[in-house]
Amino acid sequence: MNMEVTASSLPLSLLGSPSLIFSVHNIHDNDGSSSSSHQSLKSTTKWASSLENLLEDPEGVKRFREFLKKEFSEENVLFWLACEDFKKMQDKKQMQEKAKEIYMTFLSNKASSQVNVEGQSRLNEKILEEPHPLMFQKLQDQIFNLMKYDSYSRFLKSDLFLKHKRTEEEEEDQPDAQTSAKRASRIYNT
Repeated sequence: MNMEVTASSLPLSLLGSPSLIFSVHNIHDNDGSSSSSHQSLKSTTKWASSLENLLEDPEGVKRFREFLKKEFSEENVLFWLACEDFKKMQDKKQMQEKAKEIYMTFLSNKASSQVNVEGQSRLNEKILEEPHPLMFQKLQDQIFNLMKYDSYSRFLKSDLFLKHKRTEEEEEDQPDAQTSAKRASRIYNT
């Protein structure tokens, strides 16, 4: 069962890390504008080099989520991000709460945003009582590989990615054109 996943449909504690909050808040500014600065030019080149590089860049996560949302599989990247956040937790009580939320949101048979993992890999609810940072690792790896060998290659061929790449290339070319125009105007205006 695939339901549309949005940041507002997820429990707040799943969105607890600053980097995840940044990604989730930015995903909804669908005005099509590029928030690229000079520093982030050619981010599409970095994204195209590996899924890992894409997932390290908040803008890359934003664009990948937009794509996955259209493919009705945004829950995969949201699960992966939630697991990354979970691995960084230290407090046992918070880990226990977060583990239950991840389980209820992504893994349980009644999950609102169930991810597609192998049946035997599913966690038993009893393990949630004694959480540890790597308890979701095997499932997270499955979802990563699913994204890497399925969605990611389609993302790199998608209109969304190609449009962003063209925008970057146009932005990169503009400063040179403006500089040439300024030089020409100085030559002719002296």
